[in-house]
Amino acid sequence: MGATGPCGPCSEVHYDRLGGRNAADLVNKDDPNVVEIWNNVFIQFNREDDGSLKLLPSKHVDTGMGFERLVSIVQGKLSNYDTDIFSPIFSKIQEMTGVRSYEGKFGKEDVDGIDTAYRVVADHVRTLTFALSDGGVPNNVGARLCPQTHPTQRCKGGVFPELTKRVDEVKEILDEEEESFSRTLDRGEKLFEQYVSRARERRDNNLSGKDVWRLYDTYGFPVDLTRLMADELGMAVDEAEFEEAQAQSKEASKAQKKGTKDTVKLDVHDIAALEKNPRVPKTDDSAKFSLGNVNSKIVALYHNKQFLDSTSSIPGEVPFGILLDKTGFYAESGGQEHDTGSIVIDGLAEFDVADVQVFNGYILHIGQMKYGSLSVDDEVVSSYDELRRWPLRNNHTATHILNFGLREVLGDHIDQKGSLVAPTKLRFDFSHKSQIGIPELEKIEVMSQDWIRRNVKVYSKELDLKTAQRIPGLRAVFGESYPDPVRVVSLEYDVIDITRDLENPKWRNTSVEFCGGTHVNKTGDIKDFVITEESGIAKGIRRIVAVTGYEAAEVRRLADDMRTRLCHLELLHGKEKDSGLKAYSVELNQADISVIQKSRLLERLSATRKAFDKERKDKETAMTKAAVDTTLDYFKENSNAQVFFAHLDVEGNAKILQSVILQAKRLGKTIYVFSVDSDEGKVAHVNYVAEDARLRGLDARTWANAVVEVVGGKAGGKEDGAQGVGLNTSKIDEGLQVARSFYSEKTGL
Repeated sequence: MGATGPCGPCSEVHYDRLGGRNAADLVNKDDPNVVEIWNNVFIQFNREDDGSLKLLPSKHVDTGMGFERLVSIVQGKLSNYDTDIFSPIFSKIQEMTGVRSYEGKFGKEDVDGIDTAYRVVADHVRTLTFALSDGGVPNNVGARLCPQTHPTQRCKGGVFPELTKRVDEVKEILDEEEESFSRTLDRGEKLFEQYVSRARERRDNNLSGKDVWRLYDTYGFPVDLTRLMADELGMAVDEAEFEEAQAQSKEASKAQKKGTKDTVKLDVHDIAALEKNPRVPKTDDSAKFSLGNVNSKIVALYHNKQFLDSTSSIPGEVPFGILLDKTGFYAESGGQEHDTGSIVIDGLAEFDVADVQVFNGYILHIGQMKYGSLSVDDEVVSSYDELRRWPLRNNHTATHILNFGLREVLGDHIDQKGSLVAPTKLRFDFSHKSQIGIPELEKIEVMSQDWIRRNVKVYSKELDLKTAQRIPGLRAVFGESYPDPVRVVSLEYDVIDITRDLENPKWRNTSVEFCGGTHVNKTGDIKDFVITEESGIAKGIRRIVAVTGYEAAEVRRLADDMRTRLCHLELLHGKEKDSGLKAYSVELNQADISVIQKSRLLERLSATRKAFDKERKDKETAMTKAAVDTTLDYFKENSNAQVFFAHLDVEGNAKILQSVILQAKRLGKTIYVFSVDSDEGKVAHVNYVAEDARLRGLDARTWANAVVEVVGGKAGGKEDGAQGVGLNTSKIDEGLQVARSFYSEKTGL
């Protein structure tokens, strides 16, 4: 558990593989035969910032079992890798690679390293398969692992059916990662050879830590692989220098590009100067619709309102701009966010591209140098970050699908008023007078998901503007000025086929838009589509926010979690249910989930809350009646009694206790009643002193304070009535006795 937050006592279960002995002294001593297989934390407190412990309203057991260890014990194996968790994977690896079978050798015994390779491949494949099947996605934090085989789904699908639901998708992700990695692997290997040559020229057996970090940071070349290759050549890595380079890179990344967009941009004077310079053509960005790297030439360097010949005079951490003759980077436009990536001269220089903007046809790559220097006319390799571009493509095509669905469900009056295509979401603003109801939103979402399910091809082609404008059902932004020729993007039908039969009304049955953005090849690449928000942003303008792909999988998972939690809350009772429903209501309203699912959960929560409030009110009414009746019955049966003492079963409800006090007042009788709140661990106590008892010297405040000395807590009030809350529930009977004695002592009765 952390320094603050939910916590509680913990128990661990350890198993001695040998048995027949007392192995208690070997627990947590790294003995391979005495292993922890289970851990249970009984979560019941919240540790506050000041270190104090506060009881949680909902308590549970946080349990963690070592699955592989438990299996090794059940099967009598000393290593997890010898169990049938791994043996089917090892068999498949052997079948696919043709190497010898796994022999379970470790360390020096594994002379050829094949058993180690078995374990590495099996662990990585298993981890990737489970993570990707559970909705995880690769990113550029950590080394890219690109195994060529993925047998886990075949071996484990019977036990974990989730693994078989997304087989093709997992393969696709791994294949894309492998392809992406292979595009730079060859370059990395050549650079490794250069670094080795440099070290040998220095007669140094240590590779530069900066160079090793560069291999990883720029090319995704795994550090472990670099170390292994160096070891095979009898060399090592300067680890201290590597750690220093890594730390410097992280610090530079944190401070990087603050205000980049505002400080690096071309104004009208800069653009005029470029247009007069025949050596700087407008950027050819046609490669932005293709995959892979682009070999380019630097035509201009821009910093501090000046065009420079070299970066040598630009401070290391200062952002500046680069113009290339051609680029594969997408500059922010049409609502789609910009690409990021790098511009590199292998082994000599790297420019980290953080932003890409277009100024009258000149595409400015904005960022800062990571190492080395660049000059005009340098030949470079420009590479956009595919892991950022990938969801941008998904979301842009999904925006077109959404636009089509809005028109189909709401009518032809729908006009686009704005959009945002970001890696994590899409946002679409459009003309519509009223809020869109849940039934209509559900139709739009289902229609969008149907486009994805059908997996139709996405086509694009440049057409002359007048021809393109004749296409039935064409969508364009009202008031926008489009180039001529204009790029047309269509779903299902080839743009060429559309131009051959321009007047055909069936083109209205698909999405056809003017668009210069990047898109998926087939709608199935989008994976999923979920609407997370519908709102009004101005009079007559509505906004829809949606997510696709893995973000959609995550919001679905979160919605499932919220649904499961509500099911659990519905089974609770009393104060635990009350506090749980209140917390859940706040969390649900803030949850970033499907707007449709949220609506249904809110309806269900409202019904649950209403039923609970009625149940609680009915129960409170019944308890109030019982407590009041007890008081009235006592004085009816004891007509000469002047005082009533009682421990009432009203769950510490102060409101009910006050109702009892009110009845005593009406009767002109003195009273002291107690009740225990078991959930909170507190004692509620209330008194009332009638006039005759006050004349005898009984003060409600001193009476309550006498009780406080026994049950703890605090009390306060007036001369004729006081109330308090105690902390020692076990002392309630003693508190009652003190109240009786104090009354007798003061009144003589």
